[in-house]
Amino acid sequence: MGATVTPQEFAALLQNKSATICDVRREADYQADPRTIAGAEWHNPEYIDQWAAQLPKDKPVAIYCVRGGSVSKSVHEALTAKGFDVQYMEGGLAAWDAAPK
Repeated sequence: MGATVTPQEFAALLQNKSATICDVRREADYQADPRTIAGAEWHNPEYIDQWAAQLPKDKPVAIYCVRGGSVSKSVHEALTAKGFDVQYMEGGLAAWDAAPK
C-alpha cells in the first residue's frame, strides 16, 4: 500500500470500519476548529509516543491533518517506524470538506 489515500478511499475505510481513524492536527488547529470526521479520534502529534502505544496493531491506521502535508507525513513516519500499517489522506481535512459527499 502507498502512504496516501484519496478522500474517497478514506471514506471507504470509515464505512468499512477497516482502519483506526486518527485526527492528528496540531493542537492550535484542532482548537480553532474542533470538529472531527465522524469515527475519528483527535491525537496531539506532539505526544505521539504516548498515544501510539494505545493504538491497536491488528488493523491499519488512517490519519489526517489540516492539509495532508508535513504533520501527516511526520506522524506517518513515526507510526511506520513503530510497526503500524498507516496511511494519510491526501489534502487532509480541507480535501475532505471539498470532496463530493
